[in-house]
Amino acid sequence: MIPRRSILSVPGHIKKMHHKASKSKADVIMLDLEDSVPIDLKVMARKTVAESIEQIDWGKKILTVRINSLDTPFACHDIPGIVNPDSPLLNALVVPKVNDSCDIHFVSRFLDGLEINSDKHHRISIEASIETAKGMNHISQIAKSSNRLISLVFGIADYTSSIGARLVSISGHGENESSIYPGHRWHFALSRLVMAAKANDLLAIDAPFGNFKDHESLAHSSALSRALGCDGKWAIHPEQLPVINSLFSPLPEDIEKASKILNAYHESPDKGVIAIDGRMVDQATIRLATQISKQAAFIGTTYK
Repeated sequence: MIPRRSILSVPGHIKKMHHKASKSKADVIMLDLEDSVPIDLKVMARKTVAESIEQIDWGKKILTVRINSLDTPFACHDIPGIVNPDSPLLNALVVPKVNDSCDIHFVSRFLDGLEINSDKHHRISIEASIETAKGMNHISQIAKSSNRLISLVFGIADYTSSIGARLVSISGHGENESSIYPGHRWHFALSRLVMAAKANDLLAIDAPFGNFKDHESLAHSSALSRALGCDGKWAIHPEQLPVINSLFSPLPEDIEKASKILNAYHESPDKGVIAIDGRMVDQATIRLATQISKQAAFIGTTYK
C-alpha cells in the first residue's frame, strides 16, 4: 500500500488551491466538500471538485474526496456527483462523522451500484473519520464493516465537541493541550483507533494540527501519534507537509535494522524463526521489516 504520511485537506470550492495542492509534497490530496465549504457553496463545490479530479494532473498522488456527513442533505448527491466509475483518478471517499457500521455499509453499497456497469475494474476505497462518542464506541464494528475500508481517521475537533471536553484553542485542533492536561489528552481515543485499525489491516490517520505556523508543536504532535502507531496525519496547509512527512518516514536506523532483518531472513534456509545477533526474530518482525523497507523504497530513502 502506498504510504499516506501526509494528507493535505483542500477546500472543494477553491479551484486555484487544487492546482497548488497537486504540486505540493503531500502523499495524499483530499478535496473537501464538508467543513471547509460554506452551506451556500456546497453545490458549486461538488461541481468544482468533479472538474478538478478530471482536469488536473495529480501525478502519482493519491486523490481522495471528503463528502458531507450522511445526516445532511448533501451526501447522497456528493457520491454520484464526484464518482466516475470509468475514471481511475479518484482513489477513495472520506466519510465524516461515522457513527456505526451502517454508515460504511451505505456508502459501500452505493459505490457498488455506481460501479456495477463499469468495465474499468476501478474500485473506490473508503476512509472512515471517527469524530463522535458513538463512532468511538462502535469502532471495532466500523473497522470490519467493508472490504473497501482502508483507514480510520481521528477527527479531534468534532470528537472534543461530542464528548463535551474543553475547547482550548481557536482552531480546536490539538493546540495548547498541555495547558489543561498533564499528558496526552487524546491518548486513549487515538490508541483505541489505532488498535481497531491495525486489528483489521487498516491505516490509522491522526487529526490535523491547527496552528500551521507552529512547526515545533506540529512536530511534537506528529511524534506522539507516530509513537502510538499512526501511519500519517492530516495537514491544513502546505507548510506543514515537510514536518509531517519527516516524522512519519522511517528513520535511517529503522531502515538499517529492517534491511539487516530481511537480509538474514532471505539467507536463512529456515523461513520460520531466525536468529540475529543473539536475538530471535519471528514472522511478526519480518512483516514489520518488510513494511518499513517498502515504505522507504517508495519515498526514495532505501538503505544500502
